[in-house]
Amino acid sequence: MEGTVINNTKTVLITGGNRGIGFETARQLGAKGYTVLIGARDEKKGQEAAALLKKENINAEAIVLDVTNEDTIKAAAQQIDKAFGSLNVLINNAGINVDNGKSPSQLALDELQKTFETNVFGTFAVTKALLPLIKKSSSGRIVNLSSSLGSLTLNSDPESGFFNYIALAYMSSKAAVNALTILFAKELKDFPIKVNSADPGYTATDLTGYVGHPVAEGASIVVHLATLTEDGPTGGFFDKNGIVPW
Repeated sequence: MEGTVINNTKTVLITGGNRGIGFETARQLGAKGYTVLIGARDEKKGQEAAALLKKENINAEAIVLDVTNEDTIKAAAQQIDKAFGSLNVLINNAGINVDNGKSPSQLALDELQKTFETNVFGTFAVTKALLPLIKKSSSGRIVNLSSSLGSLTLNSDPESGFFNYIALAYMSSKAAVNALTILFAKELKDFPIKVNSADPGYTATDLTGYVGHPVAEGASIVVHLATLTEDGPTGGFFDKNGIVPW
């Protein structure tokens, strides 16, 4: 992907980029020459992550960004605008899972609200705030971290491996993220911007208790969608094997 911004720098902002899939995505994109902006709620943790990347000769900076705090979102957008003038790639990676195996009737309303506040409303707020900067790049990319657990098709199929998994808050939030992907892609269809959902699969991060496949494998589909060429897809849902059903 090519982008024309100040100093011809290719920039990527990754929410929740200080750990897990976000950090590994930063590492892989940084190795490809991107300037990586690590969005983190905790300034110290963001700076520590950026420092680790710099040791690998990656151009990385930390940005204080809490996707549930509109003030930090606006401040981050202003900071990026001042430093770079545009943004090539936005990766909405920050997310939570608080279900803890509860059935829908056992889930507390505030647990559902908290999940949507981060996973859905946060993704929406960050996308809306950064979109003017993405439009200034010659080829913008937006990647929303989703999950096959958000696939209504797979989760309603008794033959699917996901059928017996119950996590109302997380699953419905990722289905909503997929809706955001579709609708932003429709809105931006006449711009050189591609918007897609990525399913990293069951990856070994703190969200899964570090059980699952290696984080580098999970990040690969995110990196692929972030670096799509002009003839790449938009408004889709993909994992490392291809299209995931809605």
